[in-house]
Amino acid sequence: MKNEEISLQTKKNLAASLKKAMEKKPLSKVTVSELIKDCNINRNTFYYHFSDIYDLLKWMFEQEAIEVVKKIDLLVDADEAIHFVADYVEANRHILNCTYDSLGREEAKRFFYSDFIGVMQNVIESGVRQMKITVNDEFKNRFAAFYTEALAGSMLDCIQNTDSEFDKETFVQDTLFICQTSLPYILKKRAETEKGQ
Repeated sequence: MKNEEISLQTKKNLAASLKKAMEKKPLSKVTVSELIKDCNINRNTFYYHFSDIYDLLKWMFEQEAIEVVKKIDLLVDADEAIHFVADYVEANRHILNCTYDSLGREEAKRFFYSDFIGVMQNVIESGVRQMKITVNDEFKNRFAAFYTEALAGSMLDCIQNTDSEFDKETFVQDTLFICQTSLPYILKKRAETEKGQ
């Protein structure tokens, strides 16, 4: 096995161990010591791969969800991407709730923001190219930030709402409708406004 494969397997083992630990206790109570014991590795190996448990948590979410979404053409396959996110939220609700409870709403939003903003910037850039319009970079960045806040907040609401059953299909259809209706309209209107100036 190559070093990269060994390294990736070690990271996956640590992520699985973290998930297992989070099933039993809050994230803030999980220690590096219990993770390395469970994975049968030493402390240096953990810190070679991750700076702390939150770094491991972020890597886990990126590998399991964010990187998958980044590979989907969101303009063409938005339905697939939103279904994937909804399925991920449903399947990992306990882990996501544990993360939310440990970080708090604002920190949880910041935690996911850097990944979501890149996805939204790509969607907006693709939309501008497909529509063959020109929109200034400052507006595109502000628009991406606005949508990122909205989508991250919406996802956190789904995670936090444990009182009722998560209606995945309604979430998917509503999110899809909002994105497919508003994104092209706003970009087109902005391009017309800029052209008229």
